[in-house]
Amino acid sequence: MGDTALEAVLRRDRAVVTAALAVIAVFAWAYVLWLAADMGSPVSGGEAGDVAGMDMASMNMGGMDMGAAVVPGFRAWASADFVFTFTMWAVMMVGMMTPSVAPMLLLYAGVGRKALADSRPIASTAWFFTGYLVVWVVFSIVATGAQWLLTRFALLDPAMAAHSAVLGGVVLIAAGLYQWTPIKGVCLRQCQAPIAFLASHGGFRTTALGAFRLGMDHGAYCLGCCWALMALLFVGGVMNVLWIAGIAILVLLEKVVPAGQLIPRISGALMVAVGLRLGLSAL
Repeated sequence: MGDTALEAVLRRDRAVVTAALAVIAVFAWAYVLWLAADMGSPVSGGEAGDVAGMDMASMNMGGMDMGAAVVPGFRAWASADFVFTFTMWAVMMVGMMTPSVAPMLLLYAGVGRKALADSRPIASTAWFFTGYLVVWVVFSIVATGAQWLLTRFALLDPAMAAHSAVLGGVVLIAAGLYQWTPIKGVCLRQCQAPIAFLASHGGFRTTALGAFRLGMDHGAYCLGCCWALMALLFVGGVMNVLWIAGIAILVLLEKVVPAGQLIPRISGALMVAVGLRLGLSAL
């Protein structure tokens, strides 16, 4: 295949991969927006959020008492409550993380096409992406368990946010401090430099299982980079759309803006400051 023809194919592949990722992200965000609207969830905090949360508490979806999953004092969660909450977290993670992994997937797809043209094919990008998403699905299971525990101990309000300013402040401070830790820096560097990540992990894989595991490795670094930011959802409200969007944008900026550790450190300092103010205001 000539260079011009190969370049045309690569451009087409990039367009296809970009479109596919956009569709996945759009569907995930559409589900989150529908869910937030259906629950009457607020797009911001305050008294309106409390009223919306009370509306949500009275909902019943397909026989499942949504209040049990989000409001202190309601009955214990049933199996349907766990399934619903897990699905909510899993789809939300796909919507939030797909844009930030796009550079890695585009690189993988481009190299894959060149390798195929050179008769040295590597495993499909889809296997890598699947491995990446599996990590966030596992995280969604953990997040569901965390939400159950917080609800069980009456630590969440009807909007699925921290019931007390002290708890919200502690979460903010912890997340802010994590932004400054060495492990955050190591994980973020792996996410910011796809080529360096591949070089340090033996390059591309020729088998589906190998690509799947490589995707899981990349997802693990991404999780190490972002898990504390996801915990902030319990501060602003798990279904607070503006809060979700803000965290997703911060994750994207950390990974694609060539500013090294500057963005996480600035955001971390702000989180600590806001957390201290929030916690002290409740004393």
